[in-house]
Amino acid sequence: MIKKALVITEVFHPEDFIINDLVDSWLSQGYDLEILTRNPTYPIGKVFKGFKNRIYNKSIYKSAVIHRFLVIPGYQNSLVIKLLNYINYIVFSFFILLFKGRCFNKIFIYQTGPLTNAFSPVLLKPFFNYKITIWSQDLWPDTIYAYGLKKTKMVSFILTNLVKFIYNGCDTILISCNGFKEKIEDILSKPKPIYWVPNWSLINGFSNEKEVLPKGFNFTFAGNIGKVQNLDKVVRAFKAITVKYPETYLNIIGDGSFLEELKTICVSEKIINVNFKGRKPLNSMPSYFAASDVLLISLLDVPLYEIMIPSKFQTYLTANKPIYAIMKGEVSEMVLQYNIGVSAQPSSIKSIENGFIELLLSPQRKLELFSNNSLALLQDRFDETKTKNKLHDLFWHD
Repeated sequence: MIKKALVITEVFHPEDFIINDLVDSWLSQGYDLEILTRNPTYPIGKVFKGFKNRIYNKSIYKSAVIHRFLVIPGYQNSLVIKLLNYINYIVFSFFILLFKGRCFNKIFIYQTGPLTNAFSPVLLKPFFNYKITIWSQDLWPDTIYAYGLKKTKMVSFILTNLVKFIYNGCDTILISCNGFKEKIEDILSKPKPIYWVPNWSLINGFSNEKEVLPKGFNFTFAGNIGKVQNLDKVVRAFKAITVKYPETYLNIIGDGSFLEELKTICVSEKIINVNFKGRKPLNSMPSYFAASDVLLISLLDVPLYEIMIPSKFQTYLTANKPIYAIMKGEVSEMVLQYNIGVSAQPSSIKSIENGFIELLLSPQRKLELFSNNSLALLQDRFDETKTKNKLHDLFWHD
């Protein structure tokens, strides 16, 4: 008999992540859940208004108890502080689980960034005998190196063994991107099933209502604005576009650690027609998508990102708009395979510029074809109902 399940996640409501939707779904089905997370800070890097950055506090979300703990602000601009927060997660989750672990016989770990949020539950598993399911949205240790940590022999030894310890200690491994599978299989001590469970869209991106955007051709990027989004190259490529096609606009909606630097680049290099809209509520995004001609997704030219599928991609698909993928790998391949837009090489400003021009000069019927084809991809690979049912069966099966 299932007594109660614990969901461990770095992010949770009011932060906008798919784990909120999954928890809501399970609560609506009558499951008894508690949540272990840190104080909300994403994407602004400081604790949200209405929350105090206490060492520990407890609150109620619908019918679930939330256990929140301290976060160290400033992690967006400092790798050191980011790493300290990873350690911070281990320490606080350990002591909370030490007192609460006997209450649960199932633990679900939603791993967005730090794999360290799985360390304590795996370490304490022999004492409490619960089953652990992890849903990995990111790949360690590759992601740490991509953020700038130098790969020395000592660092590689520590991180490789940490990752081995965690994945070997989990009973069920779920991955959001197919490309993770081979890398995780290589570090397992003995084979175990790894299930591909992709993200679905947090919102329906389609709307008949339109926000007011500049009159002309509008490209729109929405989401976190960090260095890994490669937007410095995007705006530099866009500069040449505005010279040739002055009624073309790039709307950047969101917030993040690279926002101010990106604004500075646009000012100092006289890049016009780039509109910074700031962070907007999730439910307002469909009206921005509806007013746009093309939706843009971009990541750095790093091997890790070739196997990544950013969650915004699924939301873009629901918006029924052409997609401009400035990235390599799986997303780019799907864009071309399903004929839903155009892709460009993320390391080449000229390639990015050419992609802008190709979409600008595409006849309306071709843009409509791109838009209509997105529905086929959505239904084929990212169907919300099928994915939730799969998650339910894999986690609650016994």
